[in-house]
Amino acid sequence: MFLLKKIVAPFLMPVSGLLFLALAGLFCLWFTRKQKTGKVLVTIATLLLGLLSYNAVSYRLVAPLEGRHPPLTNLDTVHEVKWIVVLGGGSCVNLELPVSTYLSDSSLFRLLEGVFIYNRLPGSKLIVSGRSGLSGVTPMAGVMANVATEWGVEEADIVVEAESKDTKDHAIFVKKIVGQDRFIVVTSASRMPRAMALFRGQGMDPIAAPTDYMVMEREGGLQPRDFFPDAGSLEKVERALHEYLGLIWANVRGQVGG
Repeated sequence: MFLLKKIVAPFLMPVSGLLFLALAGLFCLWFTRKQKTGKVLVTIATLLLGLLSYNAVSYRLVAPLEGRHPPLTNLDTVHEVKWIVVLGGGSCVNLELPVSTYLSDSSLFRLLEGVFIYNRLPGSKLIVSGRSGLSGVTPMAGVMANVATEWGVEEADIVVEAESKDTKDHAIFVKKIVGQDRFIVVTSASRMPRAMALFRGQGMDPIAAPTDYMVMEREGGLQPRDFFPDAGSLEKVERALHEYLGLIWANVRGQVGG
């Protein structure tokens, strides 16, 4: 099922999905007599790709996800919490490069927030969670643990959970570590609604500490680049669609809690 999701998901994302639609239209135009169908497909693909490349559109897709759980800025309310769980967001090991480059941007933001909270909660433990879906690949949790150690976290305070392949698995395997204890979960703000729902579906009571925000109010208001399409907006749309589809799938399978 995990492999099937990884194969099907890209076709539902805007870049690959709309490119496939455009190629189908070009095929009709060049190799068939269905000229009208080809023109319609190419036109739809072009217009949608352009529309989704604008920040105003991507903002409206991402903002509801990122606004669901507020950032954890007051640690006085959680001073007795022992566990800080950081969910992995991707890694790629290249022994010729510095260790910090092994983590994706999302993983770096998440780990940085986790270490920030750890440093302000004496006696806490940092749980790093996640592995690659491919066999023979260094688990994300192991890479995060190495980076956290380089950042000054005591090795004895790091718990490595390297079995989780996806967000659903994080909830299952983290529960085996924390039991019924309350804990702080750190992940990207757009993924937090799904993560919280899946953890609650396992009967746990997590405290959200979202980070890695894609939508933020900027100083200075509108910028000239806001009037032009850009790849960053497409990335926001892809991440938002991934999360909405993930929430739908989790609800269908009855994996989420209130």
